[in-house]
Amino acid sequence: MKKSLVMIMLSTMVMAAFLSGCSNSESNADGDDKTISVWAMGEEGKKLKDLAAKFEQQSDVKVDVQAIPWDSAHDKLLTAVASQNGPDVLQLGTTWVPEFAEAGALLDLTEYQEEYPEFKQENYFEGAQDTMEYDGQVIGVPWYVETRVLYYREDLLAEVGYDEAPATWDELKDASSKLADRGEGQYGLDIDQNDQITPFIFAWQNGYEADMENDDLNLDSPEFVGAIEYYHSFFEEGISQTTEGEDITQAFSKGSKPMFFSGPWMISILNDQAPDLKGKWGTAVMPKKETGDSSIGGANFSIFHNSEKVDESLEFLSFISEVDTQMDWLEMSNTLPSRVEAWEKSSLQDDPMYASFGKQLENANAGPQIEEWDQVTQELLDSIERINKGDADVEAELEKFNEKVQEIRSE
Repeated sequence: MKKSLVMIMLSTMVMAAFLSGCSNSESNADGDDKTISVWAMGEEGKKLKDLAAKFEQQSDVKVDVQAIPWDSAHDKLLTAVASQNGPDVLQLGTTWVPEFAEAGALLDLTEYQEEYPEFKQENYFEGAQDTMEYDGQVIGVPWYVETRVLYYREDLLAEVGYDEAPATWDELKDASSKLADRGEGQYGLDIDQNDQITPFIFAWQNGYEADMENDDLNLDSPEFVGAIEYYHSFFEEGISQTTEGEDITQAFSKGSKPMFFSGPWMISILNDQAPDLKGKWGTAVMPKKETGDSSIGGANFSIFHNSEKVDESLEFLSFISEVDTQMDWLEMSNTLPSRVEAWEKSSLQDDPMYASFGKQLENANAGPQIEEWDQVTQELLDSIERINKGDADVEAELEKFNEKVQEIRSE
């Protein structure tokens, strides 16, 4: 447990009694009993106002959406928890859920699932279900999801003997090596070394599992170490660029980096910024070792634990979780619907780019639901940088990494 957040909660318990009279002033500022406050992040928060307007057309509930920049969102949420004066509904990145759930900041939705069947876990992909629960409670509903797939240049892969995307680890290494051998400045696979989830994607594919029943992340297991060795081999062999290099959109367009892993946002970016590539690229599910798993991320909506507008907030969450609403949000934001049923729509089934994401979401994992997840993944990236750029020994560096993780989790 993170002592910092818990200590904040303890130190403000007395203060909360004095604040109770103005608790949740965000939603009561205008005195309108039918207005709820919603905090959403970044550009999504700005776009959510349009979606909320559709909700208001069919309900007598009004929605006051506050768009919060991602870089200040975490601190603002911490302040809301400490002061007990937060919004009625809040967006959380899936990696933030355990921290705020542990602090008791999120309303348990379990008792409302019969009245609002949209909140039931079976409506969502298995990986997303893990982000909905904490300590036996349902404390959030997936708003949208994302996963990572393989983007590849069909034309360039065909030139090295691959008429389809690599389907296994061996094929990925072989195809990447042949593409990198085309000449100076040519690479086979771009791996974003700042992406916290990619090492874990390789680990899951190699059969890695965390043992959360025994509170053991298993980061010293052969499966995890072997995955990092495979990850590192692309840099060691010159298949992937160690330095940051050219923007991936430009490099993909020029062909110097003909394969990379990314999320659904890259579809519109490539269509807009590299229109000449139309018909020359595609998306595919992740290459398989023991599994073909990828990650699942996105954002959930939760209700603040002391909201005075629970009924109105539940109505809004129900609307957000409807399949038709999620399809509207896909059109507005290019983010993927979280409801499994939405993926039966022809607009997703018949689009080969999106269809790959739907197939991958069936085999996608959430990171372990621990408060320290962001710290753990950042420590791993630091270790990988020392391995890839500083020639540190993989096993020795990962041993140090594990020691650091134990320190973080025992604080």
